[in-house]
Amino acid sequence: MKAQKRRGLALLRLFCIIFLFGITLISLLSCKRSVSEKEISVADNNDTPVVYTGILPMAILQTGEYPLWFQLTENGPVYIETLEDAELTAFVPWPYAFHISYMQENEDSLVMVINRDGYLNIAPNSPLSAEGIALYRFSGGELWQKYTTGGFVYYDGNPVTLLYKENRFLEINEPLPIIRTWTFNMDYDLTFPISIPVFDLFPIDEGWEIDTLRLDKGFYYYRAAKRSGASPSVKMFRTNSLSQQGEEISIDVFYNSFSQKKEFSHLSLPQLPEGYVYTNAGFVGDSLIAAWEEQDEFYIGVAGFMLIKR
Repeated sequence: MKAQKRRGLALLRLFCIIFLFGITLISLLSCKRSVSEKEISVADNNDTPVVYTGILPMAILQTGEYPLWFQLTENGPVYIETLEDAELTAFVPWPYAFHISYMQENEDSLVMVINRDGYLNIAPNSPLSAEGIALYRFSGGELWQKYTTGGFVYYDGNPVTLLYKENRFLEINEPLPIIRTWTFNMDYDLTFPISIPVFDLFPIDEGWEIDTLRLDKGFYYYRAAKRSGASPSVKMFRTNSLSQQGEEISIDVFYNSFSQKKEFSHLSLPQLPEGYVYTNAGFVGDSLIAAWEEQDEFYIGVAGFMLIKR
């Protein structure tokens, strides 16, 4: 970071502290700005009592004409003025890097899966007495830090992320994850296990690992692998229900089921520096959220997401 630039930009920042039930919320609120100055609009905080029984957001955001940038870190997302202010990190193979591996709109919210970390959820701020949208974090703790996210689907209305042990780039001295699938809800700020019945057909204590899970055109696709022992095996399946094994399919059918690469040319996204790319995008109300990361072939450096009013 350049010292002069940061001193200039520091004058443009405004943090509003909202006290709700004795808990501090940090609001990052941006509106229109000229080339030389940035105006901040803060939602009124009245004295009307609010009854809210779920977890509290880590931040309340109001998008404007200019983007809000966040960088992913081991302690959650951190607000930065521009991408030039991001704290540079070493490039590592994508399975071991903090990045947004999956993003999906769900009714009026947007769920993001953060590799090696947990979930983020962006939703309207209607339960609280302030405008804007709310950012929630659901930490996966130490276990998520050890494994790679291998899939994201909804099962019985619950968001489900698959964790697996990735050894293709680095030799990881960890056992297979004891708990494969994890979810979250708005009552608790940590992820917790969720059972997927079909995976019980491939016991962990027999060396089976599930390393891929996805939903495409009404079918769930998953891959079960036993990579050690006397009889290594890799099997791929397609099923319309995660309570049934389904049919075993060929490798060609399995890989052809992958969705095509997403295009963002129709969206008005801020230009990124060379070496950075957008990887996914979605909407919450009139706010556009896009995932970005610094890439070099199979390696990822810094990563995060951007919000702007569409």
